[in-house]
Amino acid sequence: MAKDKTQLLRLLFIDRKIREGMRSGIMANCRSMAAEYEVSAKSILRDIDYLRAQRDAPIAYDAANRGYYYTEENYALPALSLNESDLFAICIAEKALRLHEDTPVYRKLQKVFRKIEESLPDKVSIHPAWVEDKLSVIPEQQTRLEPEVWEAVSAGLSKNRTLAISYRKPGGRECTERRVDPYHLVRYQGEWYLIGHCHRREAIVTFAMSRIEAALLLAERFSVPEGFDHARYGGSQFGIFSGEHEVLVKVRFSREHAPYVLEREWHPRQTVVRKKDGSVVLGFPARHLYEVKRWVLSWGSGAKVLAPRELIESVQKELAAALADYSKGKRGVNV
Repeated sequence: MAKDKTQLLRLLFIDRKIREGMRSGIMANCRSMAAEYEVSAKSILRDIDYLRAQRDAPIAYDAANRGYYYTEENYALPALSLNESDLFAICIAEKALRLHEDTPVYRKLQKVFRKIEESLPDKVSIHPAWVEDKLSVIPEQQTRLEPEVWEAVSAGLSKNRTLAISYRKPGGRECTERRVDPYHLVRYQGEWYLIGHCHRREAIVTFAMSRIEAALLLAERFSVPEGFDHARYGGSQFGIFSGEHEVLVKVRFSREHAPYVLEREWHPRQTVVRKKDGSVVLGFPARHLYEVKRWVLSWGSGAKVLAPRELIESVQKELAAALADYSKGKRGVNV
């Protein structure tokens, strides 16, 4: 690979001059190329040696015409140089693209992938199909988005323009009309979320993109507040929802569940305390407890909330309701 962008541009210049010389019959040599590019002839010679050794360029010198030519008539230096590990990474990326099939981004990324493929020399090709039986990317259950909504939101984000949206609440059928300044877009657990200033509520609100029935790009422009931190709504918290106040969550996991807890980072600011009995206590800050509660419940009897009191009571209430519902089943329920 070229050492820097300057060298890459010089390599592309040498490639162009060699091909031009082959067409015109006036072949380029180190002296002529050095004079035109304003570098030393030794630099051009080193670049040609590099092209031969590292890029497998079929360059030969014609002593009679005092210039360089390609022994393969249709050869052209690709602007992109990839090694075997790079190709494998691209194959993996092609598989991962399927996680975004629900958005127009998928089609655009496919086009980018094709451009990368077309920029390679003829003797190098990418065949991601060979990893079909070797590698899998299991997609999350995901929602579907309307292409027109995605395009309008994308334009609002890139141009800092206000959106008029029709938004449907979870489980509802009627839509409310909102004007939103889009600040950030984040994907979380199979759903895309729009974070922005809602003019109706005069607050920063998180909207599920799948529940935006329609979106219109308005002419009105806005500026993102200097204090806005998108990490607060995704990267530095637990879950996608955010509140005004931060609380410390502590959960104790049984010895049987501890290995699974220890092998992951659940929060960038988490703390882990190992107990003598093999259990562990995981602590982390949270600004909203709804998703924390669902996560704790997913561990069954292997997890017990130690703090805060609000979360303890919420989990107790949820478990009591579930137990009462299952208790009804003992008396027989018609399905």
